[in-house]
Formats: sequence, C-alpha cells, structure tokens
Amino acid sequence: MKTMTVALATGLALASPAYAQTKISDDVVKIGVMTDMSGQFSHESGEGSVTAVKMAVEDFGGTVLGKPIEVIVADHQNRNEVAIAKAREWYDVGKVDMIANLINSSIALAVTNVAQEKNRIAIVNGSGSSRLTNDSCTPNSIHYAYDTYALAQGTGKALIKEGLNSWYFLTADYAFGHALEADTASVVKANGGTVVGSIRYPIDSPDHSAFLLQAQASKAKVVAVAGSGTTFINAVKSAKDFGLTDGGKQTIAGLLVWITDTDSMGLATAQGLVLTDAFYWDRDEETRAFSKKFFAKMKRMPHMGDAGDYSSTMHYLNAIKAAGTDDAKVVMAKMREMPVNDFFAKNGHIREDGRFVHDMYVYEVKKPSESKYPWDYYKLRATIPGDEAFRPLSESKCPFIKK
Repeated sequence: MKTMTVALATGLALASPAYAQTKISDDVVKIGVMTDMSGQFSHESGEGSVTAVKMAVEDFGGTVLGKPIEVIVADHQNRNEVAIAKAREWYDVGKVDMIANLINSSIALAVTNVAQEKNRIAIVNGSGSSRLTNDSCTPNSIHYAYDTYALAQGTGKALIKEGLNSWYFLTADYAFGHALEADTASVVKANGGTVVGSIRYPIDSPDHSAFLLQAQASKAKVVAVAGSGTTFINAVKSAKDFGLTDGGKQTIAGLLVWITDTDSMGLATAQGLVLTDAFYWDRDEETRAFSKKFFAKMKRMPHMGDAGDYSSTMHYLNAIKAAGTDDAKVVMAKMREMPVNDFFAKNGHIREDGRFVHDMYVYEVKKPSESKYPWDYYKLRATIPGDEAFRPLSESKCPFIKK
C-alpha cells in the first residue's frame, strides 16, 4: 500500500503541468551570434554584438531552468549563401535555439526565413529593413532595436518641419538602403515635401565622388544618405570635402547613424547631423550603468544594436524561464506576452508581427564646443512614442496578421 502511494504521488508529479513543461532540448540553450566580424558593418556589430550577448548570458547567471547557456559565433561575410548555409547547419546539426544580431538586411531576411522553416527563433538587431515585420514577417522572428520606418518617421519629419522640403537620396544598393529610401520618401511626400532624385551606390564602393556631384547638382535642400557602415562615413566626409554644406547650401541627413560612426567622423565633421536612434548611452542613469560595463570590455560606448542585443537576449532567457521550456513556439508566445522594462526600453512590447515597439529618439550631433567629456556627442531634439514610431498594424502587409 505504501509503495502504491509513493508511485501514485510520483505519477501525479510527473503529470503536473509545471513538471511537464520544464523541458530544455538537448540539455542546453544554445545562442548563435551571426554577424559581420570582418567587413564594413563590423564596427556596428562584430565583437560588440558578441560581447553584448555574452554579457546578457553572464548577468542572467549562465544557466536557465538548471541547464547551461552556450554562445557560439559565426561571420556571415555579408554573403547570403554563407548565412543561409550556416543557419541551416546551426539549426539542424548544432541544435542552436536562437540566432542573434543578423546585421545586413539581406542576411536578416534570408535567415529569418530559415528560422521559420526550422521552427527556431531569430532576433534581429543589426539590420533595419522594415520588411522584416511587413511583407517578409515570420512567426519565428523578432525585429528589436529599430527599423527603417522608425528612422524615417524621426529624421524625415524633423527636417521637413525646418522647411527642408526637397530631398535627394544617395542610397546603398541593397535591401536596407532600398527600404530606408522608400520609407523616408513616403514620410517626405506625406508631409508636403518633394523627392527631386536619387542614385544608388554599391555597398562596397570606396569612392562617392560621382554620386555626390549628382546630388550637388540637384540643388535639393537635403541630401539623404540611406546607407550604413564605412560607406556612410566616407559619404559624409566626401560631402564635406565637396562643399555641399558650405554656407548652408545643402543639409546632409544621416538616415542611420551609429554612435561609432559619429566617433569615427569626429564632431568637426559630424556636427549638426540630425539622426534617429533607439538608444543613447548618456540618456539616464540606467543607460550609463550598462554602458560603463560595456565600455570596460570594448573600450567604446555601446550603440542601439549592442544595447538591443543585450536586452533582447535577456528577454529571450526570461521567457524560457517563465515558459519552462525552450520550445520556439511557446517561447515566442511568452516573449510577446511579457513586457520589457529595462535600460533599453520602458513598457516595450512585441507585437504579433514580431515588431518590438518602444520609444525612439531624435538627436542632433553636438558642435565640438558643446561636448564636455568623451563620447558626449548628442543632444535630444524629440522623443517619439513607440506607437507613433513604428508602422501601425493596420498598414502592415504581414501575411499572418488578422485584420
């Protein structure tokens, strides 16, 4: 009788929901950071993104539900075929549960499709194309830090309000550049501005002279650089050299400016640039505390990609803990259910389309005379509430969203 009682109690315990749901596949939670470790976007991702993810794992405690958390890294070399092959290998052979960062929008669009096919998770922080939560959304991916729609809403509207209503686009010829131009052009036109022309440059182009001459000849009030990485930095420097901004002739708009770009250009070159960002290290005490820890490891301040990689990894691990499993479908549901309140975002939430909704900020780069200490680069011009910053679901073309 005693034996039967013990057996019955054990059976009930095994059958209880809490016990049944506590499941970690392969006895490890494995996170793969797929990023640009050596190319033109490495300063906006690379070691910084790896460091941010590892910091989150360390601060979480290194284990979840009693199982270890492992971080592995791969350089996608900005080649879609490399990224797709590595994603398949990681999901199928390496048993990776979540792929992080994914800078380069073409890469992100490709890998999120693999995540859906394999029923695993991908969290995008480096890339910006708003297609990731629009026509190319998946139920297995999250777009976390920013997107081209939010960048356009911030920078586009800010400059139009100043009367800078004629625009010429110098656009990087890949998915991110195309989306950024399209989203910004829509904002410009919707607010009474005009687009007088555009030209696309190869993302590996070291010389922007011919492109800038056409932008100068357009006499547009704004020359908007829809690109990122070292080519963006070179374009801004060349624009200054060509005298586009002399005497207020034309304004250079950086549609995606990382703080590492500002640091590389220096305030003498970057001063006056208006930009939209999800994170600034010097915003408040919480951002400064995180940034101090990051700086100790990287010897530079974090940008929104770094902060997003940390915040999203922490949110992912908290969702596993709350769900009692690392099953992709269950964890995705829990991540959408749980709000985010940390140094990166207050009352942030993940929508059904995978868009992480949070406030965005419009900044202006300070003049050298205004900067009081190292990395004191930005002054706040406006805060954009999350529900205004990102494309509303009513306008989404996400195929699985019910309207």
